[in-house]
Amino acid sequence: MRYLKLSLIALLIIPTLAMAKIKTVDEVVVYKSKHLMQLKRNGRVVKSYKVVFGKNPIGHKQYEGDSRTPEGRYTLNWKKKNSTYYRAIQVSYPNSADRARAKKMGRSPGGAIMIHGQKPHWKGIEQYLTRMNWTDGCIAVTNPEMDEIWAMVDTGTPIEIFP
Repeated sequence: MRYLKLSLIALLIIPTLAMAKIKTVDEVVVYKSKHLMQLKRNGRVVKSYKVVFGKNPIGHKQYEGDSRTPEGRYTLNWKKKNSTYYRAIQVSYPNSADRARAKKMGRSPGGAIMIHGQKPHWKGIEQYLTRMNWTDGCIAVTNPEMDEIWAMVDTGTPIEIFP
């Protein structure tokens, strides 16, 4: 019984200690042309990831359904733990300029742009999906990478997405 109590305590404390060592970042930067996302702290790159985008990756997102990933400065404004795509962190697109641009076109700007993983049942094709743009405008990584990003990025973190 004493061993069981110690084991239960260890299960509760060890993950907490491991998470305590992970420091959050203060900025996320994405370079679409390089398929690169960098997590930064105090201006220094802490971690880099190969990322993929929407099926139509060239240019700034114009309207809902164009399969483009937005460009510009936004905020990572909330986390969705049980997303269809494993885990997701929402990008604050659209901003007022995005809404105005879409309105001039008579279109909706869209939304729900996320940094996310892959569908958990897509076993065996994870690496294949890192070689092609397959999202509807989001920024995708593998699920193990999403776990790292999830731990290092708090809501409210700025994200800048470059062409």
